[in-house]
Parts: sequence; structure tokens; C-alpha cells
Amino acid sequence: MNNDKIKGAMDDAAGRVKRQVGEWTGDTGTQVDGAAQQVKGKAEKAVGNLRDAVNSGTTRDANTDRDLDDTTDRETVRDRE
Repeated sequence: MNNDKIKGAMDDAAGRVKRQVGEWTGDTGTQVDGAAQQVKGKAEKAVGNLRDAVNSGTTRDANTDRDLDDTTDRETVRDRE
């Protein structure tokens, strides 16, 4: 887990609390601030997930992600179309 994911989770949780408090008190400004903080947190978590994927090498390679005919080790006709 990297700092982006941690910070994103914290912003998301704080935004949820802030939005809920705004709903309870009827303060639309606080609701909007909370919702914006949640969006920011979700974006930070997405960046963190992307960084983890890049760092761990789990991104997909287009050249190796093909169906092969079992008997000839060639691409199937369906994949070439």
C-alpha cells in the first residue's frame, strides 16, 4: 500500500463524515465540501492503485494476451479479424 492509497482512504472517510454532518444539520455547503473531499479521496486511491499495478508489473501486455490454437501455437482466425 502506498501513500496515495492511504491519503485517499483518509480523504474519502473524512468526506463521508463531513457530508453526513451536513445532511444532519441541513448545511448544504458542508455536504458539498464533503462530497468534493470524497471525490478527491477516490481519485487519490485510483492513482495509488495504478502506481501499485505499474510497480508490481501486473499491467497486461497486448502481445501476450492472445488466444492460441492449441495444436499449432498460432493465433486463431477469430483473433485476427
